[in-house]
Amino acid sequence: MNTVDAASTASTPEPRGPSRRPLFGQPFAWLVLAIVLAMVPFIGWLARSDWPWTRIHPAVNALLNGSAAVFLVAGGLAIRQRKLAFHRLCMLGAFTASSVFLISYLIRFATTGAHRYPGSGGDKTFYLVLLGTHTVMATIAVPLILRALFLALKDRRAQHRRIVRYAYPIWLYVSVTGVAVYGMLYHLGPSLA
Repeated sequence: MNTVDAASTASTPEPRGPSRRPLFGQPFAWLVLAIVLAMVPFIGWLARSDWPWTRIHPAVNALLNGSAAVFLVAGGLAIRQRKLAFHRLCMLGAFTASSVFLISYLIRFATTGAHRYPGSGGDKTFYLVLLGTHTVMATIAVPLILRALFLALKDRRAQHRRIVRYAYPIWLYVSVTGVAVYGMLYHLGPSLA
């Protein structure tokens, strides 16, 4: 007779698909946790520093740009490995970080205006070239990113792939150079001046 032992079937684990994994069994949750854990000491240091908000705000913007860059790299690696769900989450994370950065940057610019680079000579020339390319590429990136996001959400993959050939490297460049511009303007320039 074929009788099934109830104890043996009860101990057999149910297969888990991506939607059934616990939160920290998903790569995106680990990525977000890593970014948050990397930010905590820096934010704690900023909170205890004697810096005024006008100096802390740009540092927060740099953290947002850096987070967008991390999400972009993870999303790029995910799509190369055909991990579409992880790619989608990473790119939405990058879009969110970049959007919050843009809003925060516009608030900072409206409240404190433009900031001049304090150095001179070769470092100032390098800074101005970096800032110029960053600004031009950021302007180009916005409509490309919005179009790529629209196409992805509409599942128009062929058109999405065509536009991200340009949008992805430009967006990554803007995110990375945003952190570099911050470092030069608020740390390197003052130390050389």
